[in-house]
Amino acid sequence: MTSNSFGARDQLTVDGTSYEIHRIDRIDGSDRLPYSLKVLLENLLRNEDGRLVTAEQVRALGDWDPRSEVNTEIQYTPARVLMQDFTGVPCVVDLVAMRDAMEELGGDPKKINPLIPAELVIDHSVIADVFARPDAFGINAELEFERNQERYQLLRWAQQSFDDFLVVPPDTGICHQVNLEYLSRVVFTRQGNDGLQAYPDTLVGTDSHTPMVNGLGVLGWGVGGIEAEAAMLGQPMSMLIPQVVGLKLTGELPEGTTATDLVLTVAELLRRVRVVGKFVDFFGPGVANVPLATRATLGNMSPEYGSTGSIFPVDDETLSYLRLTGRPAHQIALVEAYAKEQGLWHDADHVPDYSQIVELDLATVVPSVAGPKRPQDRIPLDIAQRVVRGLLAGESHADAVQGGLDDASADSFPASDPVAISARIPRDEPPRQYRGTADREDALLEWPSDPAELVLDGTTASLDHGDVVIAAITSCTNTSNPSVMIGAALLAKKAVERGLHSKPWVKTTLAPGSRVVTDYYNRSGLTPYLEELGFDLVGYGCTTCIGNSGPLIPAVSAAVADHDLTVASVLSGNRNFEGRIHSEVKMNFLASPPLVIAYALAGTLQTDLLHEPLGEGPDGNPVYLRDVWPTTAEIKTVVDENLEAQMFTAGYSDVYSGDENWRGMRIPEGDRFA
Repeated sequence: MTSNSFGARDQLTVDGTSYEIHRIDRIDGSDRLPYSLKVLLENLLRNEDGRLVTAEQVRALGDWDPRSEVNTEIQYTPARVLMQDFTGVPCVVDLVAMRDAMEELGGDPKKINPLIPAELVIDHSVIADVFARPDAFGINAELEFERNQERYQLLRWAQQSFDDFLVVPPDTGICHQVNLEYLSRVVFTRQGNDGLQAYPDTLVGTDSHTPMVNGLGVLGWGVGGIEAEAAMLGQPMSMLIPQVVGLKLTGELPEGTTATDLVLTVAELLRRVRVVGKFVDFFGPGVANVPLATRATLGNMSPEYGSTGSIFPVDDETLSYLRLTGRPAHQIALVEAYAKEQGLWHDADHVPDYSQIVELDLATVVPSVAGPKRPQDRIPLDIAQRVVRGLLAGESHADAVQGGLDDASADSFPASDPVAISARIPRDEPPRQYRGTADREDALLEWPSDPAELVLDGTTASLDHGDVVIAAITSCTNTSNPSVMIGAALLAKKAVERGLHSKPWVKTTLAPGSRVVTDYYNRSGLTPYLEELGFDLVGYGCTTCIGNSGPLIPAVSAAVADHDLTVASVLSGNRNFEGRIHSEVKMNFLASPPLVIAYALAGTLQTDLLHEPLGEGPDGNPVYLRDVWPTTAEIKTVVDENLEAQMFTAGYSDVYSGDENWRGMRIPEGDRFA
């Protein structure tokens, strides 16, 4: 029973259903708090017990000083826990061990269960071994089950044995995209002591990119496995009240730019501001011009900025997305009523108190990539060729990769992420500035060339420094965004119609974060064009983004080793630390899905995509990026005609069932895994 020292307990009725709520406005000064801190304030009010969560903590949050760097410790109780298979398995093993201990002590093992809902999505194990062929997905899925059968048996047993524990089987999607499209409620409901409660959906996750759901107005961030397990067992998390940076958005994105260009711009901006350990709240008139999927992309890369989370408030765009993804009508009505009642609805004219305000005019965003080693090192596309040549000239034969930890690891909870193999750049160093005369002078240096001849599919080809050997449409960061995914497919269509092909030394992969992506590709008739360029489906999982890119083409691998070539990957992911994507690939560039395909066509980073041709058509005429780049209107038409709520409801109707491999596994019976 909570203390209710502030008289915050009240009732909210939506469509005839009454919910117990805890009113934020019972605390003096709450209206000045940023959105993220209002969510924390409600959390304290609802869980105040006088012991772990005290009235003093509530008052401290109400009296929050945005400029103070020394803040009060509070106890935060998330509504649920989100896990993926790498970091989630140890949590499950501990629950299994507790059941064993319970029985050995003479108790009932069935009493050991999570005390708050826990959801585990298996997405970290699929590897893109096979690619560019129609059966790639099936073969990779079979290999995945062969490699992980014991782990999957444990998780399948847990799915059936624990209460409040859900498992999304392998080959279904990526945890953050499934969370965004299906699992998140925005407003959570649960039976309390005095009836049905409604409160903000909040979570912690065992993956660093958990803040992706911040785009939906859901507060959540990545934590270590021990913290997640404690939360799963009902323990609140100790944290300091954070500083909150307000990122004011104005204007709208110009034609020809993408959500990826925006997120790379924000990563560069916020790394300069230094937001490590802080919350970032988006506000201002430009918020209304940012689609929900783009908001999710911005939230996803919070660890790359260094922030704990980057959250958008609830507004009409939130409700539109909930409708698009097939959420129940009553749930959508509850979200709207609750957000408006609690002061969580976006008001473009209201400016809360922030520790610092940073402004970004969306109209200033330009096409960009980021790399070759850090997400914050944004490179405008119009100088990308010059920068790459300057980089190659600066280190003609890149040093052998040395062992070390991921850059920014300590700042971004990378519990889920494989250790990279380089740490030569200081952690949290501001972005490099790829502008000005110095870069132009670097570009005039004689860049190294050591072409290796190789035979691919019966044809002799040449591989050199700066060539692209991996082009991967991967990661929930971008595959959750229909606009950039449709944009990539339309670019593929135009390229195929112009007679272009991916270069034979490029490993091309498509690994979306949910089955909805391939559904709308099939429905729109765009799948064949992607497959023609080698972007066949390889799996529904993280793949290249976390280093599960699989082997390079054998002849390419040999050429890289024999000539010590500095080759590159281009991926639509969120991290590009040296050695992370592939141990043989020294340069890694983050880019939008359309640019991933463009670089697969060019085959090298030494092509100026804005001024040099991607290739030649059958008629011998050059084909430029501008010839195949889809317009915003073209993308919108395809999205509007082919994306609807029924696709989400149908795609997620049996999300916990799995395929024949999953359903056919033999697992132990009973309340213990033995």
